Amino acid sequence: MMRTGIHELDELERIVDAGGAGIEVRTLCDISCGDRSLPLRAIALGSRDTAVPAIGIFGGVHGLESIGAQVVLAYLQSIVSRLRWDITLQRQLEHLRLVFVPAVNPGGMWRRTRANPQGVDLMRNAPLESSEKVPFLIGGHRLGPRLPWYRGAAAGPMEAEAAAVCRIVDEELLCHRFSMVVDCHSGFGLDDRIWFPYAHTAQPIPHLAEMHALLEILDQTHSHHRYVFEPQSRQYLAHGDLWDYLYLRALQSPDRVFLPLTLEMGSWLWVKKNPRQLFSRQGMFNPLIEHRRQRVLRRHLAWLDFMTRAASGNALWLPRDKARESHHKGAMQRWYGGLQP
Repeated sequence: MMRTGIHELDELERIVDAGGAGIEVRTLCDISCGDRSLPLRAIALGSRDTAVPAIGIFGGVHGLESIGAQVVLAYLQSIVSRLRWDITLQRQLEHLRLVFVPAVNPGGMWRRTRANPQGVDLMRNAPLESSEKVPFLIGGHRLGPRLPWYRGAAAGPMEAEAAAVCRIVDEELLCHRFSMVVDCHSGFGLDDRIWFPYAHTAQPIPHLAEMHALLEILDQTHSHHRYVFEPQSRQYLAHGDLWDYLYLRALQSPDRVFLPLTLEMGSWLWVKKNPRQLFSRQGMFNPLIEHRRQRVLRRHLAWLDFMTRAASGNALWLPRDKARESHHKGAMQRWYGGLQP
């Protein structure tokens, strides 16, 4: 097993070794970090038939938010450990494609920074401009890599990590009739939030009814969940959002449904319970006390399992005809004040 000295990357290699022939492993690219090179890995399981649904689970886009990568790794570990004995999982994977990219930003994880080694925020790096006013700095800027939320040079190509995400989404998800994404982050507010596009505009997405239907089955299945489910635009707008960019590309094939979601774990709650975390860069974005970290993993693993099952059973909950009209109306009332058609 290749060892990097980075806990999350070494854990990924251990899981890959344990998975054996039951998983497919790809190195999307190698990221240069000074005198070393770190692989950006993708793991896939299940059917290669593009007629079946697919779900991608991503983490570690921001290197400082290690809990996001740890949640993805914990779920991947659970899946791999069940492969040899869980007949229900085996049958599910006959009709589902499951893709993991637990550490999108290995260089940032090595440096323990939000940005990649070039100082670029990968969630502000897509070639997508907001036509509406975005907040200063946090909405993405081109003032230089010394400041957080730097987008990269205006005329430059996408960063290698962002381009690799686009390739794996194209090759493994957008080729399916139905696909979903979960991207795990931390660091915003006191609540755990599930965000869906858009981030670059306050306008509703074309699949607003589908998002509302997904929330409905989440409420019905986990009636005591504490997630705030909403469009990201309700909190802030940003340039260069990677999932907005990929969602807009998916709309070019109207016969396919692509639903990207971001899990934004509320790290301020961990700081509230342990104020000393304010004095640590890691503590601003991650639970530092072990029992809290374990609790976070347990809570979100249940949601990731729900999302995988929702992808598998999409034909039974996706709204159509009058039901879709009803869900769209309900979504407009819930998230947009019912003011738009």
